[in-house]
Amino acid sequence: MATDRIREAFEKAKGEGRIALIPYVTVGFPELGLTTDIVRSVVDAGADIVELGVPFSDPLGDGPTIQASGHTALENGVTPQVCIENVKEIRAAGIDVPIVFMGYYNNMLAMGLDEYCSAASGAGVDGLIAADLPAAEAGPLQDACDKTGLSLIPLLALTSTDKSIEHACERAAGFIYCISVLGVTGARATMSSRVEGLANNVRRFSDLPVAIGFGISTADHVAEVAGFADGAVVGSALINTLADGNAACAAKRARAYIQTLTPGTARKVVAN
Repeated sequence: MATDRIREAFEKAKGEGRIALIPYVTVGFPELGLTTDIVRSVVDAGADIVELGVPFSDPLGDGPTIQASGHTALENGVTPQVCIENVKEIRAAGIDVPIVFMGYYNNMLAMGLDEYCSAASGAGVDGLIAADLPAAEAGPLQDACDKTGLSLIPLLALTSTDKSIEHACERAAGFIYCISVLGVTGARATMSSRVEGLANNVRRFSDLPVAIGFGISTADHVAEVAGFADGAVVGSALINTLADGNAACAAKRARAYIQTLTPGTARKVVAN
């Protein structure tokens, strides 16, 4: 089952006294044909799970960095089908970490929910995040995920009410993704102290691992998260690293950057 690979990744990290490191990589950025090498590089550097961004023309939840990467990827010809083919290539290369698609609901609807989930699962995807789909409206996608063994991973925000948290956790699988900031994605100098309260509140409703994302860019940020959560998601700062220089060396830069984060993953306290 897809869920097992995600669960095993979190359990492995916990058994090693650390939290899981989850980098975000936009498929087809900075150029087509580089995604498998970039994924391999971040896994070699210590990534436990990889989020693959599926580009969309109107990415309302993304900040300027990830929006720009998605725009470039679309210009490079990336479609959901290209993303699925990339996952097949990643799996054929022997890379076995969990892969989560991070995308938008319209892309899934356009292909058809059952077809999208079946194709993604068949390629080796373990979970989906629909950035613009509230949990209250996620029933049809959840049903399609359940049929194919995919984990539908909810996004919860600092503004989420107890009722919305409880509803999101009812059918969630894989992990719970907590957004550490108000607003869109993007690297930031500091993290909100309120996210620890959100993580603790989520644990009232779910035994799934809790991962924190949006705004994490340094080992110190990861170390903060390691005090109260099970995983840290790094997006915009990695995308900036991929963009900063010759595309041919993007994977090498990604590896070096992820290696700077791994010292922060040591657990400060064991999460319940």
